[in-house]
Amino acid sequence: MWVEVGHFAFAMALVVALVQGTLPLLGAHRGDAGLIALARPAAVLQLVLVAVAFAGLTQAYVTSDFSVLNVVNNSHSAKPMLYKISGVWGNHEGSLVLWVLILALFGAGVALFGRNLPPAFRARVLAVQALIAVGFLAFSLFTSNPFLRALPPPADGNGLNPLLQDPGLAFHPPFLYLGYVGFSIAYSFAVAALLEGRVDAAWARWVRPWTLAAWCALTVGIALGSWWAYYELGWGGWWFWDPVENASFMPWLSGTALLHSAIVVEKRDTLKSWTILLAILTFSLSLLGTFLVRSGVLTSVHAFATDPTRGVFILAFFVLVVAGSLALYAWRAPALKPGGLFQPVSREGALVLNNLLLATACGTVFLGTLYPLFLDALTGDKVSVGPPFFNLTFGPLMVPLIAAMAVGPMLSWKRADLAGALARLKFAFAAALLATLAAAALAHRGPWLAIPLLGLGVWAITGSLVELAERLKLFRAPLSDSLSRAGHLPRAAWGMSLAHAGMGVMLLGVVGASAWQQEQLQVMRPGQQATLAGYSFTFRGARPVQGPNYSAIEGSFQVTRDGREVGLLVSQSRTFRNPPMQTSEAAIRPRPSGDLYAVIGEPAGDGGYATRLYHKPLVHWIWGGAMIMVLGGLLSLSDRRLRVGSPVRRRAPAGVALAGAGD
Repeated sequence: MWVEVGHFAFAMALVVALVQGTLPLLGAHRGDAGLIALARPAAVLQLVLVAVAFAGLTQAYVTSDFSVLNVVNNSHSAKPMLYKISGVWGNHEGSLVLWVLILALFGAGVALFGRNLPPAFRARVLAVQALIAVGFLAFSLFTSNPFLRALPPPADGNGLNPLLQDPGLAFHPPFLYLGYVGFSIAYSFAVAALLEGRVDAAWARWVRPWTLAAWCALTVGIALGSWWAYYELGWGGWWFWDPVENASFMPWLSGTALLHSAIVVEKRDTLKSWTILLAILTFSLSLLGTFLVRSGVLTSVHAFATDPTRGVFILAFFVLVVAGSLALYAWRAPALKPGGLFQPVSREGALVLNNLLLATACGTVFLGTLYPLFLDALTGDKVSVGPPFFNLTFGPLMVPLIAAMAVGPMLSWKRADLAGALARLKFAFAAALLATLAAAALAHRGPWLAIPLLGLGVWAITGSLVELAERLKLFRAPLSDSLSRAGHLPRAAWGMSLAHAGMGVMLLGVVGASAWQQEQLQVMRPGQQATLAGYSFTFRGARPVQGPNYSAIEGSFQVTRDGREVGLLVSQSRTFRNPPMQTSEAAIRPRPSGDLYAVIGEPAGDGGYATRLYHKPLVHWIWGGAMIMVLGGLLSLSDRRLRVGSPVRRRAPAGVALAGAGD
């Protein structure tokens, strides 16, 4: 019964979304208070209906209701409960329900917590958000219905892809969708602003917290996916430049640019036209990722669907959303006037440089990801664009970005003294130089390009600390004054420093793991020893073990260094029955200086097993840096200033308002 209730609620959510997407928009255009007021309860009702649908599908998975075709195709009675629940969104149909649930959640959030928004503007935002929901609800109900029955129901299901039966992959998609879908609010704010002709400091302050929340969630989602690939796939890689990985990375890059450009709109009343365009493009890139995953144009462990019919539907929706919003932007943009002026050497100039580099990096990833698809469609030629292209094009763009990251916050608004800012960063420069020299002394055989990159990471970390010390007047005023300043410093300032320092920590991890990784592949028999990076790995043998829905060979490695015991690493090679697949569970010993990583493979005869041993310097710093960045974002999000609207000027006639809003 719950399945029918969920199906009915999902269909009713489409009806409510249609009402929410049309009548409040008409009311805002006509100034009809009754139709405007309809937006808020409709947004809340849509959330309730989609939540009921999601609960109905979840109940079918938890109880192993194999009369539901989606459960048959993606679950099994022997699965642990965590993976029964995560199986709800571990497939194409169920993930769309989660997508729409998060979309409705953000819409209801604006309805309930956006009381500082003018009613007509809020109605436009909620209407645009509802029209996006209409597209996804229709896509789900008409091409990917998760509530279809299996008649007659089988005795058991086909199971979930074993690669997805992992805690990292259980939580990775919800966070990724929170980021993807969260950027829809920035899109809705941008389209509503173009419709209303309102783009000012108040608009920037309204859109920033929603964008920041989406950015934090997307950062967590990407980090979880990277961590899963590191320990689950058995090769120790943390980023492969897979097209679907890139599809999540592109909106992260443009969303980061959007966060920084919105600051300029709020503080200096300029870059408004560019910020509106970034908001549109960021969500458009999120939709592009949805198309790539669900259209069948890519073959990837991340891909959900291979049905061309679904691909045509989502492509049509993607074109409608992107082309419609860009056409509206092109219509309104000529009327937008420039805002405040500033010199190239200024805080605004640094943020413009930030945006240029991030936008170029995003364009580089876009080109490398989609060029093979375009070429295949036009000529039939097959090409592969892999890590060498991205490393040689994306990497050099990040160097000036991170170098400028420490300088930008030291510059004043409108006009700044670059020499003075650099002078205040002398301690950061000294720390970076010392780190570079120390790395050169320790890594006397190179690779030499990686050594200054370590110094760059230290520059980013110490630069953020120096900027924070400058704000607190640390060592330049009595300690009591500095502590008082620390207590009154806005949380957004603390958050910015943390996020920038987290980027430096991540860079150290990326460089260390990429440049100085050591690996060794061999066949080992019980009692045999292998030496790697100064550590001795003694293979203690393997034994069969039984899991809840798999059988495994479990191998153990005793690790010592200079005769002192370091620990025992236990790795498994698992064989799943339903569906049949083999996976590797790596044994990892995290250490501050680097990870010890061991994998047991296939039997090689004579009691030996194929084994892979790795030493990965600083690799965990990658995810530690990402979490520091997220912590900085959450700290900024808690700043009260982001929850209070800017003073609203007395409204002028619509034509006058539009002529004065923009850059």
